[in-house]
Formats: sequence, structure tokens, C-alpha cells
Amino acid sequence: MNQIEKFKRAREVRLDSNGKNEKLKKYSMRFLQESITAKYSYNFSWMGRPIIQYPQDMVAMQEIIWKVRPDLIIETGIAHGGSLIFYASMLELLGGDGQVLGIDIDIRKHNREEIENHPMYKRITMIEGSSIEKSVAQHVHDFAKGKNKVLVCLDSMHTHNHVLKELEIYSPLVTKDSYLVVFDTIVEDMPEDIFTDRPWGRGNNPKTAVWEFMKTNDRFVIDTEIENKLLITVAPSGYLRCIKD
Repeated sequence: MNQIEKFKRAREVRLDSNGKNEKLKKYSMRFLQESITAKYSYNFSWMGRPIIQYPQDMVAMQEIIWKVRPDLIIETGIAHGGSLIFYASMLELLGGDGQVLGIDIDIRKHNREEIENHPMYKRITMIEGSSIEKSVAQHVHDFAKGKNKVLVCLDSMHTHNHVLKELEIYSPLVTKDSYLVVFDTIVEDMPEDIFTDRPWGRGNNPKTAVWEFMKTNDRFVIDTEIENKLLITVAPSGYLRCIKD
């Protein structure tokens, strides 16, 4: 075994150990709870645009994109556009003609202008409308035709029914060995009083939608190695790896 393989093997062993380290997981969850209350994820930007993600999840997405090398990344939920810029910049590093498609029910004028004026916009297309609306879904499916490697990220409305519908609509677009990433599954693990101003909460969130989806879909497995690596993530059980065409 050469030095590179030794390093990889040591990492695998360490990740497995971290995943079983209840003390470490307890402190990670405590940080998540306190930091969500403090709106920690609102502190970061990517190439000038607010990204509203945890840095750990950004690193995980970087690893996934570098490994999968998708020619299309689909994201539901645009907000300020930081994630679109992030994905586009990763595709720019990869070279080729990779594109990013973002969907949001309300793309605010000031955000649209900032995204459209960004150097990475050359790789970005935006659709305004509900991600579960039939015409929008058809538009996305048409856009994805001919793409060889497709990665999908769900980060819009976080209610169970909405996310489950997104999973049903967009999971068929994900190609083998790529990922379907469901953000904010962490809602299920948080105290009920954290999201009192939102229509989602315990029992009604992206993680419950993932659980329901996985009962009948055998194309995906939960990539627990990513979760064990990050420990601090808003997407526990949300990194779904596609294992079948």
C-alpha cells in the first residue's frame, strides 16, 4: 500500500470512529442548535454573494462536485444566489460547459440584478416559479435533456409535502454516482421552539420527506461517510448518493 492509499485508509478508519463517537456528536449537535438560533449560516458569502450555508456543507459540496464532475447542477431555492455562484465557480474550475439551473418562487429584483452582473452568471440560468409546479418541472426536465451527469440540490420550502414532491419530481434526473442533496434535514433534530415562525418543524421537514422517499426508492443510499466527516451539517441523512441508472 503506497502513501496515498495509506492516508485514504487512515481517513476511512477515522471517519468510522468519529461516526461512533457519541461525545463528539453530542457537542456537534449542541453547536448546531446554538448556531442555528444565532443565524450563524447568514454570516458567509461566496465571491461576494451571501450563501446562507454552513462552511462544512460548502466543503462537502466542493468534494462532491470535484468527484462527480457534473455538467448540470440543479438547485431549488435561490435566495441571494450565493450557492448558484458557488456551484458555477466550481464548474468553471472544472472547465467544460457545465451549467447551473436555479429555481425559486420569488427571485427578488435586487438579487437577480446582482446574480446577473456576476462573472459566474455565464454558467447560470434561473427560473422563477414554484419548483413543484408542473410547468416549472417540465422546463427543468427539458433543460436537463442530453446532460450526462446531473447533480440536484433541494433547498427551497422545507415542509414535508413540498420536499417529498421535489424528491419525486427531480430524483429521476440524478445520474448514477451523482448526488441528490437535501438541505435542512437538521430541522427534525432541533427543539420544536426554534422554528416557531416557520411552517415546518419536527415531524414536518426535509428529513421526514427523505425517510418517506427512501421507503419506496432504491436508486439512492444515504452517504453516512459525508455525515461522519462533517459532524456539523444542516443535511444529516440528506446526502443521497445515486447507485442505479
